[in-house]
Amino acid sequence: MSTATGAATASSATTNPSTTITTTTAPPTADACTTATATASAGSGGSPRTGATAPKSPGRAFGWPLRFAVLCLVWGFSFLFIKVGTQGFAPLQVTLGRVAFGALVLLIVVALKRERLPRSPRVWAHLTVAAFFLNALPFSLFAYSELTIPSTLAGICNATSPLWGMALSVVALAEDRPSRRRVAGLGLGFLGVLTVLGAWQGFAGTDLTGTAMALGASLSYAIGWIYVRRTLAGVPHSHLSMSSAQLLLATVQLAVVTPLFTTAPAGFPVIPLFAVIALGALGTGLAFLIQYGLVAEIGPTTAQMVTYFIPVIATAAGVTLLHEQLSWNTPVGALVVLAGAALTQSKPRPGTRSLPRPGSTTR
Repeated sequence: MSTATGAATASSATTNPSTTITTTTAPPTADACTTATATASAGSGGSPRTGATAPKSPGRAFGWPLRFAVLCLVWGFSFLFIKVGTQGFAPLQVTLGRVAFGALVLLIVVALKRERLPRSPRVWAHLTVAAFFLNALPFSLFAYSELTIPSTLAGICNATSPLWGMALSVVALAEDRPSRRRVAGLGLGFLGVLTVLGAWQGFAGTDLTGTAMALGASLSYAIGWIYVRRTLAGVPHSHLSMSSAQLLLATVQLAVVTPLFTTAPAGFPVIPLFAVIALGALGTGLAFLIQYGLVAEIGPTTAQMVTYFIPVIATAAGVTLLHEQLSWNTPVGALVVLAGAALTQSKPRPGTRSLPRPGSTTR
């Protein structure tokens, strides 16, 4: 949201579907959701390998900055769409609509390309877990959180996903050994979270429950990425096939749960309805297709820079269009969070000698 789930390296099973699983964590996008499973199939059919880019035509290469800007806007506005959607529908209904419209977009593309969804029961079983941690749970938590916190704060909380990812990978992935710089980035990032929340004021004016839900959504992304990395690496399916199946499973999960905890909406107010459609069709479906094209064309390093624009756009949209209040510590803390996230993804300078980790590849 992340998509959700977001461009990131496949190594952390984040949002970049194009690289092999080798490193620890990378900045997630707003929609880390749909692309995480695609990362597990990187290097197999349908995905370019690490460091490789698709052949570029002059016209296509010229147009990538525009598509990059569109991706930033779509994912940055996702938090506004959630806020508007919850004004007309229950949070679970917003989430169900989001994954349903997102899955519809991807399944249409699957049909047009005449691709097939995975057939292995094992793959579907792992995708069911991935759909829960990367779609159903975090999307629902973000929707519930925005009942009590501004969309700007939710967007900033989303930026903590790479921090959670690095912290968990140290425990769950034995080959990941954090450097001093990355550990410093982790500490700096969480210092930024405390700044955003105004910890020195005793968190006055901040709804701790809503904030905890938003941070929990980001943590759920990190858990899902690690699960995908450990269970679906090397699966011989395309990014599109895997992600479509994952969103389809998330839709089924929410279709079962939503009627149990909500009542049917009394009506379908136009603006919230369009917000949900945009959130799913654009922010979860179309955005994934744009992102994958960017990664294939310009590489993951440049494409993942979208992560750092999402909180900025989410904040600008919330303040400008929803008239949300913004105190000085919110943007300052957000910059600190992003600086910490950038440090956790930093690599040794050229010429610095370091031993390669098992299974790592050169980028």
